[in-house]
Amino acid sequence: MIAHVCARALEADADEVVVATDDVRIFDAVNALGIKAVMTRADHQSGTERIAEVAALCGWSDEQIIVNLQGDEPLIPPTYIRDLAAALAGQQQAGIATLAATIQDAEELFNPNAVKVVLNHLGYALYFSRATIPWDRELFAKTQSQLSPLMPHYRHIGLYAYRVAFLKRYCQWQPSPLEQIECLEQLRILWQGESVLVQVVAKTPPAGVDTAADLRRVEQILCDRYQS
Repeated sequence: MIAHVCARALEADADEVVVATDDVRIFDAVNALGIKAVMTRADHQSGTERIAEVAALCGWSDEQIIVNLQGDEPLIPPTYIRDLAAALAGQQQAGIATLAATIQDAEELFNPNAVKVVLNHLGYALYFSRATIPWDRELFAKTQSQLSPLMPHYRHIGLYAYRVAFLKRYCQWQPSPLEQIECLEQLRILWQGESVLVQVVAKTPPAGVDTAADLRRVEQILCDRYQS
């Protein structure tokens, strides 16, 4: 699976692909592919903290942009990686950017496992939540089986791009009450008063691999893709 994730990063034309891990099995597998791997500490609380350690080890400059592609996401479209990095590079207000896609059905909108994000008119995040936001007071009081016609709802997609300077600040912050109650790490950023740029993409990519069933599903998708 990690080989497929590396392939997506290479297809995005990244200047450099680096795999950060605390598992020697992953380290050895990546090196066998001819791709750079970096062993990190095992006590990190998040992937963001792990990437911050790699940025320090590699001596990357404060303005360097890093895209965090998680090792369980072999189906992320390479264009999403490339476009996210370009979006962050095109502005200076935020040190971090992420993705969202328009929600197309009510079941997803009311599913607490689907994280929603509300944007301002400039495309920056106002809030992330497992709750249904924004809440259409008139419609949703009557039914929760249809989408609001007043404005689109967006699902957050957990792909992030950072500037190194942002990573340094992030590692100095303690977990916030908002992220603890919602179990959403990105709320730490809004709690600190920082901006998060949100790039809206055409559709939510296929889910990553969290279970054995997910692995079988992804294997079949990749098999079909390479045989077609």
